[in-house]
Amino acid sequence: MSSNGSIGVFDSGIGGLAITREIRKLLPNDNIIYVADSRHAPYGEKTDAYILQRCIAITEYLISQDVKAIVVACNTATTSCIEALRERYSIPFIGTEPGIKPAVLNTKTGIIGVLATPRTLKTNSFSSLADRVALNIQIELMPCPDLVQQVESLQLDYDSASEVVKQYVLPLIDKGVDTLVLGCTHYAHLMPVIKRIAGPEVRIINTEVAVAKEVLRRLDKTDLNTTNQGLATTKFITSGNQAHFQQQVDVLWGEGFDVDVF
Repeated sequence: MSSNGSIGVFDSGIGGLAITREIRKLLPNDNIIYVADSRHAPYGEKTDAYILQRCIAITEYLISQDVKAIVVACNTATTSCIEALRERYSIPFIGTEPGIKPAVLNTKTGIIGVLATPRTLKTNSFSSLADRVALNIQIELMPCPDLVQQVESLQLDYDSASEVVKQYVLPLIDKGVDTLVLGCTHYAHLMPVIKRIAGPEVRIINTEVAVAKEVLRRLDKTDLNTTNQGLATTKFITSGNQAHFQQQVDVLWGEGFDVDVF
């Protein structure tokens, strides 16, 4: 692996763009390749075997593009199969997991809520994480099967998203939750709506900045910091509909970036 190789980032769709933006802020001279596996989204409704198959296919593609590290910018994929990927490949993998630990440190009521895909909440790794860091804390879990598609369809404003968000957030508030964990990278794109519905007294925990800092730490540790001083590139790739992905990138990242299909 070359220190001047790209950083690969992938998600089932556009959720990981929020993490990618934070990586870009911290590592302005590193090239980034972002892969949205939109054709096979959402992962939250798939089996672990299916998710692993897709993660292997994307990893093989990214390795063919000479990446030096891969960010699994998807909570479902991380909890389902990141350990299998690490066993299979020597390249560094950085995962994404729900921010239960910071939620535990911030709660005053001792009751935290987790919004996530049904698949994430069913995994052994999620259960292990919760058991490990949330001693004497009440965790209220809320599977959210509709929110990924809400984001993928770019229905992100309050008028478009409030009703579907309310059905997941308000029951948690009624149970005394004062700290809310966003356990899927897609949900970051609904942050303004979630904040408005949850109210000012509820702390929202997201992990984009923490993941970006972990990427920086891992590159430091493995001596893979770039020596590039020029303008870095950001490439956007999808397995799905190119025109729709172009629209998503234009809205969430900014216009002027072409997208490709793999």
